[in-house]
Amino acid sequence: MKQQVARKPYNGEKGALAIALDVGTTFSGVSYALLNPREIPKIHEVTRFPGQEHQAGNPKIPTVILYDRHGDAVKVGAEAEEPSIINTAEEQGWTKVELFKLRLRPKSMKLDMNGMKLSHLPKSKSAIEVFGDFLKYLFRCTRSFIIDTHAGGASVWKSVEGDIQFVLSHPNGWEGAQQSKMRRAAIYAGLVPNTDEGKARVRFVTEGEASLHACVLNGLADDVLSNPSQHGFVVADAGGGTLDISSYAIKGVSPLLIEEIAPPDCLFSGSVFVSRRARKFLEQKLKGSSQYSTPAMLDHIAKRFDETTKRLFRSRAEAQFLHFGSPLDKDLSVGIRNGKLKLTGDEVAELFEPSIEAAVSSIRNQVVLSGGMVKSVWLVGGFASSPWLFSQLQEQLAPDGIVVSRPDGQTSKAVADGAIGFYCDHHVGARVAKYMYGVEFLREFDATDPEHKERQSRLFQLPSGPKLLPDAFDCILARNSRVKESTTFSRKYCTELTSLSTLSVFEIEIWCYRGPGEQPKWILRGQDDFSTLCFVRANLSPLTASAKAMTGHGGKKYWTIVFSIEIHFGLTEFKARIKWNDDVRSILFT
Repeated sequence: MKQQVARKPYNGEKGALAIALDVGTTFSGVSYALLNPREIPKIHEVTRFPGQEHQAGNPKIPTVILYDRHGDAVKVGAEAEEPSIINTAEEQGWTKVELFKLRLRPKSMKLDMNGMKLSHLPKSKSAIEVFGDFLKYLFRCTRSFIIDTHAGGASVWKSVEGDIQFVLSHPNGWEGAQQSKMRRAAIYAGLVPNTDEGKARVRFVTEGEASLHACVLNGLADDVLSNPSQHGFVVADAGGGTLDISSYAIKGVSPLLIEEIAPPDCLFSGSVFVSRRARKFLEQKLKGSSQYSTPAMLDHIAKRFDETTKRLFRSRAEAQFLHFGSPLDKDLSVGIRNGKLKLTGDEVAELFEPSIEAAVSSIRNQVVLSGGMVKSVWLVGGFASSPWLFSQLQEQLAPDGIVVSRPDGQTSKAVADGAIGFYCDHHVGARVAKYMYGVEFLREFDATDPEHKERQSRLFQLPSGPKLLPDAFDCILARNSRVKESTTFSRKYCTELTSLSTLSVFEIEIWCYRGPGEQPKWILRGQDDFSTLCFVRANLSPLTASAKAMTGHGGKKYWTIVFSIEIHFGLTEFKARIKWNDDVRSILFT
């Protein structure tokens, strides 16, 4: 018997609507919940999209946009892949844009497309605007679906349209900069106004955490809930672009409380990379045939591989016959007979191997980082439906004592459903920091230290006298720190100003260190291990009246200002702020 996880009634004073928009690399979907005071929210899926009317109940659409020569989105999703539309697109010179989500990735995440390139964007469009166009389309479809399927749908929509909460999901590896881009896309799409109130209506959740909530919703957590103290578990969301690997443990069952037990991982090893490897492999295999090695034919055969062989492959021992043409298609020199291309099981398995190897390595690393707590893996996401991926993870992780399972039902809709579950239920109470976060500070010069002597050309003197070196790194939040939502990490600093006018544009840069080892002494600007996470800006000119002047080195007048940097990491959106005390009140600037 399944153990049900109780959901609390909505405690708002008036009706509202929460919409989860899951823009995937290859497929996207929407889930939502109508929030009525004192009622338990129910999760719904949008299952009707233009161009998919014949596929009743399908919650996913292709993440594709067709733009005309003016840069206007003319067809989106399933409609963009209809044969008649494809012909029109070729005749009219329209631009097909896909995989655009990958353009938002952090610079630190290297993308190997195996010789292939991301599709070009229209000249008049940025990646953020393309993302926004797709959000606009999903929102329009959601509005139509709610109005058409709910009793009194038009009045229901009218009652909530002024207070819609949006949850946008993103890969585990996306950070504050990517969340900022997605929020700008939501504003561009017209989902929310460009105001503080509007921006606050856009929330974020990692695909790993959304998938966790989907597992809880679908009863996958029953074995852990029945004996929560025994072990931790990995949620492996295998999608089109990324494999998002997250580790959790149950810390309480009434109410359900889950904590992250290892820093989450994010790999560019999703199903689209199997497809890209297949396209390159087919190009090599068929290069001896003039008829079947043209770019158009290779694209067609590769698409058939995606639709059939990639989804059904399950054994190295069995030859695979890729059906792409008619009985008249034949070229024995490259293995084509009766419209079918013969592939060996080993050839197909090799196309999956880099993705499988990356997943196994990441999961084993999670076991280590969790201190051996992880004992099971829940495999979800569109790529999880691959029999070969599933069986290989089971086989290769069995010697480690890891049990791999996946839900019986639809796995590809996990993120959108789980994002609403995250909004309503909020089961995760603590998360683990994957990197180090801190700020630049000024280190006092030590003439006996070789590192200091190497940096001596950058030495400068404070008004009060001490000689200091810039670019020192001070860690505020350490790697592998387990952070509860209520936890704040804070460090106190001071600065000396020779002009109070700078208080009006006071700014602090928050740095992220991704490299190995212990805390670095210095910020190495321009290197991949360091990047700017965000800036905290504040207008502190109201403090001018309380600042006290002092006389420093050479009779120079200066003012000392003491402040704290606070970092909040326990939520799915990183936040930093400046805390300032003017002896009268504390002032916070986010």
